[in-house]
Amino acid sequence: MFGTESSLSMFLNTLTPKFYVALTGTSSLISGLILIFEWWYFRKYGTSFIEQVSVSHLRPLLGGVDSSSPSNSNTSNGDADSNRQSVSECKVWRNPLNLFRGAEYNRYTWVTGREPLTYYDMNLSAQDHQTFFTCDSDHLRPADAIMQKAWRERNPQARISAAHEALELEDCATAYILLAEEEATTIMEAERLFKQALKAGEGCYRRSQQLQHHGTQYEAQHRRDTNVLVYIKRRLAMCSRKLGRTREAVKMMRDLMKEFPLLSMFNIHENLLESLLELQNYADVQAVLAKYDDISLPKSATICYTAALLKARAVSDKFSPEAASRRGLSTAEMNAVEAIHRAVEFNPHVPKYLLEMKSLILPPEHILKRGDSEAIAYAFFHLQHWKRVEGALNLLHCTWEGTFRMIPYPLEKGHLFYPYPICTETADRELLPMFHEVSVYPKKELPFFILFTAGLCSFTAMLALLTHQFPELMGVFAKAFLSTLFAPLNFIMEKVESILPSSLWHQLTRI
Repeated sequence: MFGTESSLSMFLNTLTPKFYVALTGTSSLISGLILIFEWWYFRKYGTSFIEQVSVSHLRPLLGGVDSSSPSNSNTSNGDADSNRQSVSECKVWRNPLNLFRGAEYNRYTWVTGREPLTYYDMNLSAQDHQTFFTCDSDHLRPADAIMQKAWRERNPQARISAAHEALELEDCATAYILLAEEEATTIMEAERLFKQALKAGEGCYRRSQQLQHHGTQYEAQHRRDTNVLVYIKRRLAMCSRKLGRTREAVKMMRDLMKEFPLLSMFNIHENLLESLLELQNYADVQAVLAKYDDISLPKSATICYTAALLKARAVSDKFSPEAASRRGLSTAEMNAVEAIHRAVEFNPHVPKYLLEMKSLILPPEHILKRGDSEAIAYAFFHLQHWKRVEGALNLLHCTWEGTFRMIPYPLEKGHLFYPYPICTETADRELLPMFHEVSVYPKKELPFFILFTAGLCSFTAMLALLTHQFPELMGVFAKAFLSTLFAPLNFIMEKVESILPSSLWHQLTRI
């Protein structure tokens, strides 16, 4: 024992100041490299590399329980197959409740001087128009050929001029659509143009319907005419809703859904839900939800939060957090809270807009499901419906944050839905205007290991600097530190020597 201590003391005495400079400099460099790598990995993937390795690889080896067991991974939205897909794939959808450019978006620009739509959003709309309103046979009809070029124009005035040029040749439904969307400055004017478009569109639809089986060219033309007709009728229903004729709008939407049941790409049922909520016809709202809140259909904020609103409506007028904490939640209250948790997990950005903790802006023409853009689009039209139900916002305020305690850790595993995609922030920044502060979830708070490596790097860098400036003093400090560090061990060894016989200790040291 004394030989080991003397050799250690001799080793410490032989170390030169250069050794301490090299040691602290190397440790500072290594900790700095670890910090840089951890920060890069966190910025790219939203989690700490060391933390992920410890949770994903070391924890199972040490006998940890994986929270992604089948009992905790119920995918109530029927999108279980999405678990196998990369969460970095974020699909952008057409906003079912998008506003009119001329009558609403442009009016906002005139009043505020701000552009409510981004170039990326408008470019996606241009692609949609080319997909829905054009086909390969457009060159056979001069007006359609002009409109095919008009949809590709970036300049709004050039598009409007092309639409007028097409109308000089014949009654062109798509030309009326463009003028109603972009030139009309009021909803009444837009409705008038859409009625003219409906008359022209119905004629084209009937003609193409008779010829659709005569070849692929006619079939494509009929598909285009069908899209045009559905679009016109849907926008006419939206005009009726905006002009206060809500019952008429509901009838038009129901008729359209019966006539074209397979065209679900327009999500007309979301327009119908909003109109039925305006009429406070909650029984019909529940009937629509029963049809579209199905396990085989994709969810949306409108579906999830409307279901939560109906559940909250049954208990919100008498709900009190103090009383609930004393007696516990009733079955109806528990169902309402679970529905709110389900909705918040699907889109965690919505509550701040409904509770007016964050200001609303005009919704974009495209939305990202589960993203901030979808939250804005939902809250813009549905905030009034939540306010109309007494106590609904109070119940939401008391319960929505509890959702995040229920989601398993790490967040990538999800709970009721497939894992929350990490690409939503990037896509929302493309869809939403610059003056809007994009809501981000989950909050990218710095993990412990990044803070630890940052502190370690700073500490070792300071030691390296002090050792370089004061090598003699730091050498004395290092020796004193090591002596203090080994003092408890020396004390224990001395106690062991005093207890054990010297002969036994001699045999142990020989072994």
